[in-house]
Formats: sequence, C-alpha cells, structure tokens
Amino acid sequence: MSSYAEKRRKMAEEEEKAKEVRSVIVQFQTASGESQGPQIDIPSNSTPEQLEGLLNQLIESEEPVPFAFYIKDNEIATNVGETLRELGESSETVTVIQYKPLSIYRVNPVTRCTDSIPGHTEAILHVSFSPDGNVLGTGGGDMTVRFWDVHTCTPIKTCTGHRNHVLCTAWSPNGKLFASGDKSGVIIIWEGVKGTEVCRLSGHRQWVTSLSWEPLHLNGKCERLASSSRDGTVVVWNVNTRRKEMTISGHSDSIECCKWGGENLIYTASRDRTIRVWAPEGPTGKLVRTLIGHAHRINALSLNSDYVLRTGGYDWEKKMFASDAEMVECAKKKYAELRKSGPERLCSCSDDFTLFLWEPTLKKQPVARLTGHQQLVNHMCFSPDGRYIASASFDKKVKVWDGVTGKLLNTLNGHVGAVYQVTWSPDSRFIASASKDSTVKIWKPLGKKALYTLSGHLDEVYSLDWSPYGPRVASGGKDRLVKIWSS
Repeated sequence: MSSYAEKRRKMAEEEEKAKEVRSVIVQFQTASGESQGPQIDIPSNSTPEQLEGLLNQLIESEEPVPFAFYIKDNEIATNVGETLRELGESSETVTVIQYKPLSIYRVNPVTRCTDSIPGHTEAILHVSFSPDGNVLGTGGGDMTVRFWDVHTCTPIKTCTGHRNHVLCTAWSPNGKLFASGDKSGVIIIWEGVKGTEVCRLSGHRQWVTSLSWEPLHLNGKCERLASSSRDGTVVVWNVNTRRKEMTISGHSDSIECCKWGGENLIYTASRDRTIRVWAPEGPTGKLVRTLIGHAHRINALSLNSDYVLRTGGYDWEKKMFASDAEMVECAKKKYAELRKSGPERLCSCSDDFTLFLWEPTLKKQPVARLTGHQQLVNHMCFSPDGRYIASASFDKKVKVWDGVTGKLLNTLNGHVGAVYQVTWSPDSRFIASASKDSTVKIWKPLGKKALYTLSGHLDEVYSLDWSPYGPRVASGGKDRLVKIWSS
C-alpha cells in the first residue's frame, strides 16, 4: 500500500472515531463517597488531564491540583469511554467518577551517579534513608553499620558492634534511632545522628529477618520495636527498658517479614505459607486472624501505609519541630488523611510466583490474587500514594498492579537478570529497580521501557532506597560500594 493510501486510510479511521464520540453524564465523587458538584455532560473521550481541569474549576481551586480518576475502582488511564468499555459499563446512565488528589510536589527522575562511596569490605545488604532524608544507614556482610551524610556523601560513623552479617535495618519514625539485626540473632539500637550504640537486644535463637517500629501516631515515644526471626517468633522490645514486652509465636516455620501497621496490628509472613495478624496485647500477643492463600513460602509484605508510617511527622514542608508532641500531632494528621482513602491494605509475595492483596483489618479473604510472574516474587511495595504496587521477580521483570483492585496494569521489561528490589519516588511517579545484572533502572509505572539504565555497579545490586523527599536514590550490592544517584 502506498504511503498516500495509508494516510487516507488513517484519516478515514480518525473521522470514523470522531463520529463515535458521544457524551457521558458523570458525577464526581470523593474517595469517601461525597458528591462534588452537579451531574455534568462531558465527551466520552475526555482524558484524565481534561477531567482534572474540569474538577479544578468545580472546586474553585486557586492553584491547579493533580488528581487520579476512577470508575468502580479502575483508574481512567486513557479516557472515560474506553474505561467504560473495558468494564462493560453502559454510557447511557450516570457514571460515578471517584477522584483522589495526588502529590502536588514533583520529583525528577534520577539520571546519573553523583557519588560512589567506598567503606564496606563485604557485600552491602541494606540501605535506607532516615525519615527526614538527611542521613543514609547501610549494613552488610562486613558486620558493620555505617551512617553517611546524604548532602556531602561523607561518613558520619562506622559502627562495629555486630559479630555477624547485618541482615536488616530500620529507622525509628522520629529519626532518632536506628535498629540493625544480624545473622546471630542480635539486634543493636544506634543513635541515628551520631551513630553511638544505645543498647543491645538478645533473645532470638536464629537470625533476625526483619525489623518494624511501632508507628509514631500510636506511640510518640518511639520505644517499641518488633523483630522477626528464622526461629519462628516475633519479639516486641522496649528499647528504653531493654526488655522483651512480648514474644509472639504460632507459625510453624521461619518468619520472613513482620510489619507493624497503622491500625496497631502486627502482620507476620512465614515460610509456612501463612500470614498472621496479631494485636500487640499481653505477653504473647493476640491472634486476630490468619490469612491463607499462598502455596509456597512468603518472602515479603508491604502496606499501603508504609510511606506515611516510615516518614512519621515529616513531610515535604515540615522538617523541624518545636517539640516531640508537635511531631506526633503531624504524624496523626498524616495517617488520618491516608485513612480517608479506605482501609489499610496489605500485599504479600511468594515463591509460588504470585502476590496477594488483602484488607486484613476487615476480613481474612483476599481482595485479589495477582498472577503473571513466571518465577518467584522476591519483593514488592506500594507507591507512596497507595495507587500502585510494583513487584520484583526472578523472571527479570517488574510488574505494576492497581493498589486497590490488584489488576495487572503493566509489565516492565529490560533487566537481563533477576530483579531483587524495587522502590518508588516519593511522588509515586517513578520506580527504581535493582538487579542481578548490576544495573539500577528507572521507570514510569505505565511506561513501556526504562527511562534510564544506571550503570556503574561492578556486580549484583542487592538493595536500594529512594529518598523520602527528593531526586536521590541510594544503592548497594556485591561490589561493596554505596552509590548515590541524582537528577
């Protein structure tokens, strides 16, 4: 077919599509179900950008506010009419369009390595930014914990208290303390700015697999820490008294991950293929429910509240507080705002190649079973706004799922080795992935290919984290280097 005939054919198709454009009567609605403005007649091919402009006019916003739009919990990605067709919904009745505000702050994607920091003498297994984004904590096979000034990329302190590999770390949500757990079952609490040892917690019989602090909005003292272990228990510690407050048991195999959620429940995931939900009450905890679905060991958990709980009282504008009480009050407001979008949601991933989406505060049945990966799913995490879930698999792919329905939205191809970890930019617009292929890749969640491939590591990249407030990613791996990537 000649190029001229091809152009004529495309023009005819576009004209035919234009004839098919009909109007749809819509009603905007908040996430909590309150109607916003009157019912409006709009073209069925209205895009999210056009809906955003219309809604900003309706609410008379002084500054344009970005929104995401949904029909029956399915995000409008292209236009209203196409979403209705995908759902099999009629355009002849009133269409309810729910909207959720997005972050008004924008973070640029990281594009280059700005610092490559030596110091560790064995593989780096964990990197994490402090809640205010000013300090980076790292741990690894050389049995040390190291603190780095993020702005100067210089060492603050090298901490040498462990006698075995440091396997997991966690910042307290007020940023004052840093916990690290090792392969011999010992946990050390460090002062987060100076790096001095505060206390040592011993009690697990096997290695520590994960650490999770009690959320700041529940306890402003930041004194309680949950630790899970290969010995099949979770211990809740009081770091001020240096004593165990409770020992939670019930799993029949190693606990791979624990999360202390915003509703004051502790979630534990085990090799025994179950997730258990506990109320931190009494000396042994109270079992609330057991979540069953996975056919193999569970590797990790993520909450849609992770970002809010991690950053405590800090946000884009508030980095200094007159008192601890003010910080706690800010944390309470942040969590209350998050809860307006619905119940706390939990995602789990497994060696059975699947993920499950749960609403564990409400029921034991899953919201959805997420299938599509062809090998074990090693890691996953919710975007900070809870709209998406990104998953990392040994099948070399990153998949993006709807954070409310569990629907598969996109598959990101590009890595040539297993993907070990994923992390989100704080504005939920970008994903960073770390791989066995020695690269870090930056993606748009609904894009088709990587925006940037960040080369520089000499071997497998095991861990990475995106700063809570800016265009800065830290990565670490087998080559023993901490790399800082910036825009």
